Amino acid sequence: MQIDVRNANVVDVYRALIGIVTPRPIAWVSTIDREGRVNLAPFSFFNAFGANPPVVVFSPTLRRDGTKKDTLLNIEATGEFVINAAVASLAEEVNRSSKELPYGESEVELVGLTTCPSMIVKPPRIVESPAHLECKVRQIIPIGDGPISANLVIGEVVYIRVDDAVLDEKGVVDPRKLGTIARLGGDFYARTTDLFELKRP
Repeated sequence: MQIDVRNANVVDVYRALIGIVTPRPIAWVSTIDREGRVNLAPFSFFNAFGANPPVVVFSPTLRRDGTKKDTLLNIEATGEFVINAAVASLAEEVNRSSKELPYGESEVELVGLTTCPSMIVKPPRIVESPAHLECKVRQIIPIGDGPISANLVIGEVVYIRVDDAVLDEKGVVDPRKLGTIARLGGDFYARTTDLFELKRP
């Protein structure tokens, strides 16, 4: 397969990109709109990019019709969001929360999850998830304006909460206990259970 992006169909480019750039961690993002209604959605264009200050970036791309997703609209309106750890025990819920609902309807209710107040930001966290990053928006950078174009949401992490059950004896997150999942191409996911260790040189 060879793709000259300048002349290619955007969906073909998208499918190749997500098939090659793997595994991608999942930002399971909870937000609220101006009326306080909760939205929950997963995004696999996501990662952490610094620790001083702690910064995460994820991209709610535009829909295939070029409109903004609810998460982006809410973040533009409120400037806050929570990233809930997407773990293997909640894989079905993560997947089902990607369903596009009418604006204002909550995916939390659709998938049968529970919310509770965050410590600093207004959007709630998902109780069933074992780890949470409360974030305030530093910048939103739109890149492109057509279908599946990026919107880089740069968030500063202002509060971190991790269940003690997923920590090791030193108080550090144990990846075997946390059990996050990641996105691959198509409908495929990966579990973080096939681990190996290499000491840094």
